[in-house]
Amino acid sequence: MTLRTICFHGPESTGKSTLAARLAAQLGTELVGEYGREWCEANGTYTSMADLVEIATEHLQRIGAARARAEAKGAQWLVLDTDPVMTAVWAEMLHGNQHRFFATLPHIADLYLVPDVDLRWVEDGLRYFGDPDIRRRFMELSLQELDRRHLPYAMIRGKDDARFSNVLKAVRTQFG
Repeated sequence: MTLRTICFHGPESTGKSTLAARLAAQLGTELVGEYGREWCEANGTYTSMADLVEIATEHLQRIGAARARAEAKGAQWLVLDTDPVMTAVWAEMLHGNQHRFFATLPHIADLYLVPDVDLRWVEDGLRYFGDPDIRRRFMELSLQELDRRHLPYAMIRGKDDARFSNVLKAVRTQFG
């Protein structure tokens, strides 16, 4: 059985964490949390380029460990609440470019699910970009990064249960 990895990707305050946790529960599999959020909770919201490389490196290690555990169990799925590809987008948003480290990222997920900015932005003390125009720009950069890397993705729209139903449809469409 082949392990398939599904990653939630895109701007903040679009429901990625909620959807990722719900999908992992539905699939009965492990969820790799958003390490960047954990890092910011511990260190504050300012992130230098070196911090972003550190965040991405730790996230890669956590994904690798989760993948090994999932494969050892014979699991079919692994769900990621973002990954270092998203950290590369954050570098672009915050610093206007990316460190060369991000160009060397390995293939991480088999499908990226990108929740649209069709939900209201919610301030939580760690989020940066509530302005609608900036959120759209963040979405554009998120999609451009996936396109540039030739990674498969599906847009996720709707609210509440309809949004999650669209997650499940995207997974079925991609994997049958």
